[in-house]
Amino acid sequence: MQTLRDLIFETAKLDARVGDVEEALRWGEPAYLTSRTKSGTTIRLGVEKVSGLPAMFFNCNTTLIEEFRQQFGAALQYSKNRAVLVQETEGETGNALRICIASALTYHLRKKR
Repeated sequence: MQTLRDLIFETAKLDARVGDVEEALRWGEPAYLTSRTKSGTTIRLGVEKVSGLPAMFFNCNTTLIEEFRQQFGAALQYSKNRAVLVQETEGETGNALRICIASALTYHLRKKR
């Protein structure tokens, strides 16, 4: 989970529109919000119940998981329309996770277009 947390903060720093990322607890799990800029939607880190794998959870009312499925297909694992399951954070998978994080952190900016 620490690696995912680091990826979130590193990715946020690459886009000035995101601003500072706030770390908070949601449902007892670490969550990352763009409270000041409101540029994105919350990313929550936790363990997916069925698989027991670490996961990045996204608001199920967004189109993020659908977008990730279209962009990455079977290169990533998903849990319904809620989460990307994480087995590794290096190489191509790590690059895909960075894109997922950037998409979540800028979700509202992209939806305004």
